[in-house]
Amino acid sequence: MRLKLLGALGVAALLAGCSNDHTNTGANTGSGAAVQPSGPVPGSEADLVANVGDRVFFELNQSGLSGDAKATLDKQADWLAKYPQVSVQIAGNCDDRGTEEYNLALGQRRANAARDYLVAKGSASSRMTTISYGKDRPTATGEGEDVWAQNRNAITSVQ
Repeated sequence: MRLKLLGALGVAALLAGCSNDHTNTGANTGSGAAVQPSGPVPGSEADLVANVGDRVFFELNQSGLSGDAKATLDKQADWLAKYPQVSVQIAGNCDDRGTEEYNLALGQRRANAARDYLVAKGSASSRMTTISYGKDRPTATGEGEDVWAQNRNAITSVQ
């Protein structure tokens, strides 16, 4: 009889220990890791690409900025003002037509046009470098106007 009584008391004690009568006070008393925000890290290359746009496009054999290009560069200038610790490189690119020398010079004019616009909008020129890749680094492959148009650009990248 004593054994049954001790067994019943043991089971009762175990069940009492398993009851879920705790009230959630909202207090964080654990040492768990902080929740990481989703999306790109602010001020990063991914942030520039996702939230601003990293490239502007040009017409055939031109280095003048279109209205769309200026709108993108306006957003880049605002982004650069928000992240004053960030330096960028602006790479001028061309489609695969024309000589190497011509395309290198045109790519440099395109990179300079983008840089000069950003400087005019208040970005420090000391935070920017330019380079021309001419036709050596296409962003799209193939032939035809759609492909060539994608390769006539200036791309801003975080350094």
